[in-house]
Amino acid sequence: MIQTPRKLAITELALRDGHQSLLATRMRLDDMLPICEKLDAVGYWSIEAWGGATFDTCLRYLKEGPWVRLRELKKALPNTPIQMLLRGQNLLGYRHYADDVVRKFVDMASANGVDVFRVFDALNDIRNVRVAIQQVKENGKHAEGAISYTTSPVHTLEYFIDLAKSFEDLGCDTIAIKDMAGLLTPTETRELVTRLKETVNIPLHLHIHATAGLAELVQWEAVHAGCDIIDTAISPLAGGTSHAPTEGMVAAFSGTEFDTGLDLILLQEIAAYFRNIRKKYKRFESDVTGVDTRVFINQIPGGMISNLAIQLREQNASDRMDEVLDEIPKVRKDFGYPPLVTPTSQIVGTQAVLNVVSGKKYKVITNETKSYLKGLYGQPLGEINDEVRKLALGDEESITVRPADLLTNELDALTREVGDRADSLEDVLSYAMFPTIALEFFEERASGNFKPEPLEEPAAPVSPQETPMLAPTEFNITIHGEQYHIKIEGTGHQSGELRPFYVKVDNILEEVSVETLTEIVPTLDGRSIDANRASKGSKRPKARKDSDVTSPMPGRIVAIHVQEGTHVTAGDTILVVEAMKMENPVHAPVSGTVKAIYAKEGDNVNPDECLIEIE
Repeated sequence: MIQTPRKLAITELALRDGHQSLLATRMRLDDMLPICEKLDAVGYWSIEAWGGATFDTCLRYLKEGPWVRLRELKKALPNTPIQMLLRGQNLLGYRHYADDVVRKFVDMASANGVDVFRVFDALNDIRNVRVAIQQVKENGKHAEGAISYTTSPVHTLEYFIDLAKSFEDLGCDTIAIKDMAGLLTPTETRELVTRLKETVNIPLHLHIHATAGLAELVQWEAVHAGCDIIDTAISPLAGGTSHAPTEGMVAAFSGTEFDTGLDLILLQEIAAYFRNIRKKYKRFESDVTGVDTRVFINQIPGGMISNLAIQLREQNASDRMDEVLDEIPKVRKDFGYPPLVTPTSQIVGTQAVLNVVSGKKYKVITNETKSYLKGLYGQPLGEINDEVRKLALGDEESITVRPADLLTNELDALTREVGDRADSLEDVLSYAMFPTIALEFFEERASGNFKPEPLEEPAAPVSPQETPMLAPTEFNITIHGEQYHIKIEGTGHQSGELRPFYVKVDNILEEVSVETLTEIVPTLDGRSIDANRASKGSKRPKARKDSDVTSPMPGRIVAIHVQEGTHVTAGDTILVVEAMKMENPVHAPVSGTVKAIYAKEGDNVNPDECLIEIE
């Protein structure tokens, strides 16, 4: 069992929440391992290095095996407990899993190197953490129950005290106050920690983001009120939507009764390393940095806001961030005031984005929103707006039982489903979390050709109006057995239907005039479409007719439910697009017959493209 020292203990967040908050979780294992020896020598109570969004990002963007990352970090940090963030019955995915999957995931995480499990539920529904905590204890690991802290008309001090008692009754070794948005004030903190210390007999751990600029003050008050452990991030990965700086808090308590005993000189060496590493990830820096007191209203957690900024940028909607931040509290109220932490932060945040981008509230409702309103994520403390519930569910009734009670054991079925594409039980669990992304990862791994997301910004076109070329610019041709080297050097201004091209033929520059009679663009199935209907940067036609099926926002197709010739009725779900980690059902706009399909599962798509033609 991990012991909490009498002096103040510190958990370092650089390897998980620090870069999740500031760099969209993009730090790679290769940039972590070189500094692990020094991190291991510091004497931290624990180092948070797994869980949260890291599992998803490893598979989706970095093309790193998340289980490999855990094992490598465990080898590199032999003297320091590795901590992970676990979402109770959600594990690391965005739905509830059957109890057998939860138990096996905890078993495998324990076997691969996790020592401290911080377990929470987004709705603070204690039913949703019970199985995970029990399994952590079965494995002889440290179970930390986490209170998802929030403010609302229904979240009171007495409510949080009762929740802490419930965690202690479950056998937790410590209790964390998880203030994911940085909402605590010094006064509220002193009152909350004092009451908790009077009520429970296990150590308290404080996790607070620096978004509102109060993290250091809150930690100071918490420690003086009796808090035993605080979370910090090394300074280059601190501040903004991240956390209080490790070195700053070590210095603040130095020489007091709470002296951490940590070496500031060693911490400075670690900071110098991460200061340089952060430069590599400039592309993923959030546009929303520094102190932002709007968090007291919108309650967006640190880990989400950097991802939200990037997702809006990908939709060419960065200028609408303020609208989204204004919309989020309204959606949250409609949803019964859930704490905004994964997955509820994604559900509420994505719905707010859709409300803004689509131009009409609840015009597009994600599958996850429907599941939430049905009660499949648990019971919110506040009342759900009945009109919104009816829009999403119609006459369908919500559930009141523990959501996982409706699930039968699924590990065997998942194992059969993924088949020989999985090399291990860990692979089966990865598939359970993110089926589409995991299969893509397995295919790339099998081919030995991983394609991680580049660290550099993609090259911009010469002008916003320029479309990608549809033909090669340098090639060899053979005519009657004679080979010629052709290189297109450039093009002049078009006059009428004629445009000059400057072409080198065997290194001799020639000017030729080209009169365009027609252009064709190949489609995915080998057919051709009129280039005048082609969507910019795409081989799909532009959506022109009311019957054309389009995506509500940029995303990836995860399911297509029709074939050419299928008869559909207006309102039928005919495909599903994943955007911002949420699944958005796309419905047939009219009744008719599917004439053509211009996309396949796994494709990235844009709103102006015709994905399916209906006639």
